[in-house]
Amino acid sequence: MTIKRKTLIAAGVSAAALFTAAAPAFAQSGAQTAPAPAQTDDAAQVDEVVVTGIRGSLRSAIGVKRNSDLVIEAISSQDIGQLPNVTIAEELVRLPGINGTRDRGNQSQAAIRGLGPRLVLGLVNGREVASSEPDRNIRWEIYPSEIVSGVQVYKSQSADLVSGGIAGTIDIRTVRPLDYRGPEFVGTAGAVYYDAGKDLPDYDPTGYRLSANVTHPVSDTLGVALGATHQVQKNGYSTFEGWGWNDAATGGSAGDVDGDGDLDATFWGAQTQVKRLTETRNGVNGALQWKPSDQFELNLDILYSDIKIDEDQNQIWYGNNGAYGNYGGSSAWAYGDPTASYTIINNTVVAARLPYASVTNVIAKYTEDKTLFATGLNGKWTSGDWTLTGDLAYSKAERENMWRAIFTEQYPAMAGVDMTPGRTPSAYASYDTGDVSFQPLQSYRPAQADGGNLSDELTSARFDVSHYAGDTGFTELSFGARVTDRTKEYTRTFWTQAPIIATLPASILTSFKVSDFDTPSFINGDFDAVAKAAIGGFVQPANSTDTASGWSVDETVAEAYVKAKFAGTIGGLPFTGNVGARAVQVETTSHGYESVNGGALSPVSIDNDHFQLLPSLNLTLSLAEGQQLRFGLARTMARPPLDELRAGRTLYNTTPPPTGSAGNPLLEPYIANQVDLSYEFYFAPEALFAAAVYYKDVESHIGYSTQPVTINGVTYNVTGPFNGDGGGISGAEFTFQTPFSFVPALENFGIYANFAYVHSDVKEFYPANNPLESTGLAKETATVDLWYSDGKLESRLGYKYHSPFTVITGWDGSALRTLESEATLDFSASYQLTSNLGFRFQASNLTDEEVRVHYDNDVNRLASETRFGRRFSLDATFRY
Repeated sequence: MTIKRKTLIAAGVSAAALFTAAAPAFAQSGAQTAPAPAQTDDAAQVDEVVVTGIRGSLRSAIGVKRNSDLVIEAISSQDIGQLPNVTIAEELVRLPGINGTRDRGNQSQAAIRGLGPRLVLGLVNGREVASSEPDRNIRWEIYPSEIVSGVQVYKSQSADLVSGGIAGTIDIRTVRPLDYRGPEFVGTAGAVYYDAGKDLPDYDPTGYRLSANVTHPVSDTLGVALGATHQVQKNGYSTFEGWGWNDAATGGSAGDVDGDGDLDATFWGAQTQVKRLTETRNGVNGALQWKPSDQFELNLDILYSDIKIDEDQNQIWYGNNGAYGNYGGSSAWAYGDPTASYTIINNTVVAARLPYASVTNVIAKYTEDKTLFATGLNGKWTSGDWTLTGDLAYSKAERENMWRAIFTEQYPAMAGVDMTPGRTPSAYASYDTGDVSFQPLQSYRPAQADGGNLSDELTSARFDVSHYAGDTGFTELSFGARVTDRTKEYTRTFWTQAPIIATLPASILTSFKVSDFDTPSFINGDFDAVAKAAIGGFVQPANSTDTASGWSVDETVAEAYVKAKFAGTIGGLPFTGNVGARAVQVETTSHGYESVNGGALSPVSIDNDHFQLLPSLNLTLSLAEGQQLRFGLARTMARPPLDELRAGRTLYNTTPPPTGSAGNPLLEPYIANQVDLSYEFYFAPEALFAAAVYYKDVESHIGYSTQPVTINGVTYNVTGPFNGDGGGISGAEFTFQTPFSFVPALENFGIYANFAYVHSDVKEFYPANNPLESTGLAKETATVDLWYSDGKLESRLGYKYHSPFTVITGWDGSALRTLESEATLDFSASYQLTSNLGFRFQASNLTDEEVRVHYDNDVNRLASETRFGRRFSLDATFRY
């Protein structure tokens, strides 16, 4: 372990400490990760430290927590390019009270303190950035961990912090060249292996990671940094999915399947799926820092990230084209047939084998290309007690995606699925529907192409002034303003192509099974060859744009704030704090298309605006030696998801009552008043016990429901997003960390642990009879890390648990499901062979924990069960 002040920093930094950035005992560099006054006004100012070793990381993390004005968590890598995990999200979820969701085997989005990703604000170097998601969400995998030097997570608010994160604010930091004191060159190369795809045909699940970073001080006043990363991820895995249930309680038309007088929810169908992923990630970041004097500093930074997905998919659909759930139609015949069998639990059909069956085989290809470009110029000038800061930024995110599929149809005498809770899901057909010699194409099931193009462009400008006033009383006054202009637009593409032959040739097909689920055989083949044989290849027609689904939103935000810092003593106890307010004016113009009774489309544009005043107060009281008490009050807001502000609507009024579906350009923001109280006891070097409680009074919430809306003089029952009543969210967080230095035989060992509990009466609007908890709310979250560090060898065994919580699946805000509890176990080890060369091994999800999701707040209604498998990586790092 080594900790040195900036003026005493040695050039070398041990690689052994760096893999432990995945543990929540994080180091922070004041110059590299603390925000500039223009962004958080010294909310977390600490002495700059360079940390080597796990103990140094623990001590630095304690310093950040102890010296911050706000409740803050931090991740930092003093040796750039060496944060260990595939995505920065995998670092975030080890922090107290933060949960994530896995997508394609990696952590993707983050929820903080019981509130979902839509209420988390994402920043890069203190600036709001564009997103390739339809709403405002940040999918954190767009940021390769190799190009990130640090991350700050703000759980409480101050007046100078950019508004928009009721749950919290996550600020990604890239390197500042003159502030960095590590080796000038850091290069890493290694392999990544996902074991779930090892038995899939024509697939090798071995990928690799490469990165290189150069940081060079040209002189004492000018520094440059350049980093690049290239990664190929190969992950093949299988999923069993339910299609939902026809339930009278949620607006369906269920029947009495077993004749006991109670209505029984019947499933619409199900599918099994195998995905063979090749994901290519490229990232580049650059920075230029010029500091000709102590009074003036200029920073230019650029970040580019690109993710390309090429995914072969094999699917099998069961359920008579969805008719198994239509009890008023063919479902009644199927369940009433003497050959039928089924299992009902709590009036839900969880398993059935039914006649009048159809089984659809699908050979599909999904491609996606998403990019992010972000740049900013920041200048700071100090004269005496005054500091002026200006910031200009621009970012653009784009996403193009396309799903193409070829279908064959089978008609076995009997087919069915078993989705009984506690069992591995399975599917059945009375004959082998994966026989390659008979795969008939049907004209009523043409090939399909479904894609989208999304663009998000954001420009911002900010100016801040601060004045130092003394060491006691009001010590500093700051004020500033910020303006942003943003445009997000989406276009959907869709077309079908009829088959040109009756049956797919057996010569271009193979079949296979998976070990995860007992199902009929999948059919497989080279996608391009199958498409050419079936339809002559996919050819996009000129009229493939689905105009009705397109939308765009223009948003302008103007903000201004004033903030005062203060310090003094009360009863002989020193205190510090800040008080201030932030004013926010938001104006939006939403564009879309209106359709009435299936008629011609007409463009529609709707304007809206709203104003919020957001006061805040933060106070820190130093108690006895090593102890302090924090108190915070704030009013916070999060702007509505941009896609839900869309103006498009589809209306029908020929049959009463008139109905429709639409976005809602008139949505008001999420609003919450929050209070924080925490106690911290630093009882030994590198040791901490902390207990925090908080309460959020959510005044306004957004969810999907059906409500009467008058449009052009006609009142429709419109299904879409609406504002609703909020509620209260209360929680507690506990953190304990210490090395075992008090036991000589265990002096190189230590522990980090945290536990969070959340209670809420904020509910989603669906299902009406049993509403889900608000998105992202896991009642219990826990992390336990056991570590070892002797200077050369370091290792960590990490456990992460979360209880069930509500998630949004895909890009539709109304697609609410419940992610069941997960408990994962990870292991990391690194060895520093020489001062220049080190090696690192990592194993994730050692217990092969599946991801299980269910519908309707009912564990009997399976939405999906996915087996991502384990991930192993081995890499070498050279630094000079």
